[in-house]
Amino acid sequence: MNRSPFKIFLTLPVLLLAGPLAASGDEPTLEARHVAMDVPAMVEEALRAGIDHSYVGPWEFFVGGGAAGLDCNGDRKTDLFIAGGKNPAGLYVNRSATGGELKFEKVDTGLDDTVMTNVTGAYPIDLDNDGHKDLVVLRVGRNAILKGGPGCTFTNASRQFAFDGGREWTTAFAATFEAGATFPTLAFGNYVDRSAPGSPWGTCHDNDFFRSQTQETDSAPDYSLRTALSPGYCALSMLFTDWDRSGKADLRFTNDRQYYRGGEEQLWKMDPDRPPRLYRSSEGWRHVTIWGMGIAEADLNADGYPEYALTSMGDTKLQTLDEDAEEGRPVYRDVAFEKGATAQRPYVGEAIRPSTGWHAEFDDFNNDGNLDLFIAKGNVEQMPDFASFDPDNLLLGTFDGKFVEAGDLAGVDKPTKGRGAVVADFNNDGMLDLLVVNRGGPASLFRNTGGRAPDGGAARQMGNWLEIELKQKGANQDAIGARVSVKSGNETRVRTIAVGGGHASGRLGFVHVGLGVAERAQIRVQWPDGEWSAPYRVFANQFVRIDRDAPQARYWLPE
Repeated sequence: MNRSPFKIFLTLPVLLLAGPLAASGDEPTLEARHVAMDVPAMVEEALRAGIDHSYVGPWEFFVGGGAAGLDCNGDRKTDLFIAGGKNPAGLYVNRSATGGELKFEKVDTGLDDTVMTNVTGAYPIDLDNDGHKDLVVLRVGRNAILKGGPGCTFTNASRQFAFDGGREWTTAFAATFEAGATFPTLAFGNYVDRSAPGSPWGTCHDNDFFRSQTQETDSAPDYSLRTALSPGYCALSMLFTDWDRSGKADLRFTNDRQYYRGGEEQLWKMDPDRPPRLYRSSEGWRHVTIWGMGIAEADLNADGYPEYALTSMGDTKLQTLDEDAEEGRPVYRDVAFEKGATAQRPYVGEAIRPSTGWHAEFDDFNNDGNLDLFIAKGNVEQMPDFASFDPDNLLLGTFDGKFVEAGDLAGVDKPTKGRGAVVADFNNDGMLDLLVVNRGGPASLFRNTGGRAPDGGAARQMGNWLEIELKQKGANQDAIGARVSVKSGNETRVRTIAVGGGHASGRLGFVHVGLGVAERAQIRVQWPDGEWSAPYRVFANQFVRIDRDAPQARYWLPE
């Protein structure tokens, strides 16, 4: 693999808007913008790579359709656990050669239908601190905890961890390690209460919150005590987020107004040893109602305070903490329009109907140092008021802090119904690839082959990059809740290690940071307990492992 640090800038026409939007009257005039940036050439190769997997089922599976990305065998490649709905979920082990075409092998988990069917999504996390990634599996019915072992083996550990799993219709999940905790705190977001009279209208189920009842290092976690988070408003995504940089994460939900009455988006205050409670309007929380589908967090300007992308039916929201907000008050304003991130209608084709957004994720697909925003799109099923052809978005971040649509130029504008997704460097070549789980059809797997040439020629090497792995001893070995600050020249990029968000999909592994033309960088880590590391000076185009107790970072070379 060529590791020489270089950057080729391509000048490509990137459309702010497309098709009928130019005539809509409430949008800017259609025009082509020439932007000095690489557009990644994303080549779809799911079947060739060995992934033939569909998420199907009746109306309970119109939502969900997620996947988990994790290294289940210790080779530092991202493997995949993909929900199937009424089809069995599938475990696909990554066999890709470094820098080559993507290759996956489907393996038999040996688990029965009580775990592998009716799956809506999954998230990876090391629950018991044994160094193996476990899986929290979301289902229509009893949720499950799968304990990971050597060689991508899994066993149902729900009973071992005193986890009942419930009978709900679960569509969201998040986890965090609270201060001093040996085991993580878990939250499950539930959808419609199917047993309630008058279901589905106005019958959202309460959500579930679990703290381990033991924190002894020589014991297993005990999730026998469930705390109901009531009222529930049909959650479709959730995450623990340190929104005010207090060092303590609160719990944020995005909810689907399709089924609730009188509900809103929610932020739950997390105090140690006390049940969560909702932030009130008197504390600054503003009433917002959307068809909330997915949520993504990123500190877009490295000011220490995260922004949030909230997908919906219609406009995507991009919320930032109001600069006039008093300390400790979660007062947010929407900047999606001014940043070019509304993504409210299809950007190709003839449809003028609103889009339906699902999974959202910030990452740097073209390694230029600016965060991009991927949004999986797709009609719920056959809703005539919303676009039937609704391609996924790839909104590229620009150097002026805005976004421009490049999904069609990148090649992700497929006629599918996207739901969940995993963004990862599947072949360890320094460029981010993409799995999208589609409703009622085969999953899509896109390999990032480099910057697309303006004349349609072969893709080329993009900017420089780093991939960073954090480790600490004892509890929370993957440093969930840590912040990674990467400085090159005058630019600082920030990433947060989190489990949650997206839509029924999560990944845990290397953190990817694009560096643009920078050949060196300085990394500092704010560990979950708030302590900052010393600076680590590293070269670009490297896989870097940072152990908390080690004086130097280590490079890892993929085979």
